[in-house]
Amino acid sequence: MKMFPTLFAAIAFLVGLNLRPMLAIIGPLFPVLQQQTGLSATVFSLLTTLPVAMMGLAALSGPWLIARFGPVTATAAGLLCLMVACLWRGLNLTSAQLILTALAGGAGIGIIQAMMPALIRQRYADAAATLMALFSTGIMAGAALMAASAEPLFVLMGLQPALAISGVLALVTLLIWLITVRRSPQVSVASEAMTLPAPRTLLLTLFFGIGTGAYTLVLAWLPPFYIQLGWSARHSGYLLAALTLTEVVAGFIVTATLQRFPDRRPLLLGVLTLLLLGLLSLVFYPNTMPLLSALLLGTGIGALFPLSLIVTLDHARSAREAGTLLSRVQGGGYLIAALMPLVAGWVRDSGLSLTQAWLIMSAGVVLLMVVARRFRPQDSRA
Repeated sequence: MKMFPTLFAAIAFLVGLNLRPMLAIIGPLFPVLQQQTGLSATVFSLLTTLPVAMMGLAALSGPWLIARFGPVTATAAGLLCLMVACLWRGLNLTSAQLILTALAGGAGIGIIQAMMPALIRQRYADAAATLMALFSTGIMAGAALMAASAEPLFVLMGLQPALAISGVLALVTLLIWLITVRRSPQVSVASEAMTLPAPRTLLLTLFFGIGTGAYTLVLAWLPPFYIQLGWSARHSGYLLAALTLTEVVAGFIVTATLQRFPDRRPLLLGVLTLLLLGLLSLVFYPNTMPLLSALLLGTGIGALFPLSLIVTLDHARSAREAGTLLSRVQGGGYLIAALMPLVAGWVRDSGLSLTQAWLIMSAGVVLLMVVARRFRPQDSRA
């Protein structure tokens, strides 16, 4: 018997809450992590780069996971993997353990992100948009809560318990998932061969990857950037939380206004302009308008993510082809996005300012503006 949609909506939101705390807690605690573990900036970047890369690999393997295990069992496995990775950081905190747990936690996050949309489409097709919005809101809310509470948790509990606390949330979520969702029967998912030309698929992958790279860069390096400018870890975390909450609002606004724009290009160019202005404000006015920078970045990133997925869906001829196309675009895109925090870490270790990383990302946004102009409705199959 299918679970009542309201109950599943609450569970979907709860699952989403688990998917960013492991990444969001890292930035505000950068100075403490560097002091206690001796991490270089490049190795520190791996704590974001590796989980994002694992998200890409999980997205690419999503159809196989669904066919082999089903989305319910695979989601439970992802929660278990994430729980173990987070709790392990409470026991051991060497550089090697941080890297290993980043890989394991990233694998869990990636599996869940690949499975939840499939499960929602299977069981609640009529309410899929609402449930996906709640799931996505949970993801952003989890990031905002952890960014704001990272430094207070560290002061209250110490570094290792603060890093491990999200494992407790994953444990609670896993137990709820096992008790409720697993009682529903599994439903198989069939994939469909792609008919979209490879160059167009590559263009969509590049667009999604560079756009998501802006999010991973900001998530990892905005708090350390402001800490370097003299801010406290707590206030830098609050700034990241404000940015993340702005992303949620921007995502809902895009969802509400999307039907007015059958040609997505005006929306895309407007959103990319806001993102570019936010990055440039970090370059030229980092200390004079930090809140405005966060609002511009949050609006740009929060709107660009759903728009990137919607533009991808515009290119699919059927629901089954949409699943295959999304798997490829997100898989390759997350692998591209994983590079941006690593580039920023390399810039930092080279003795340059993180301003250079914002400039590199700004160039990427200009490239996206050029690419976005090619997404004409009549060219969606070209």
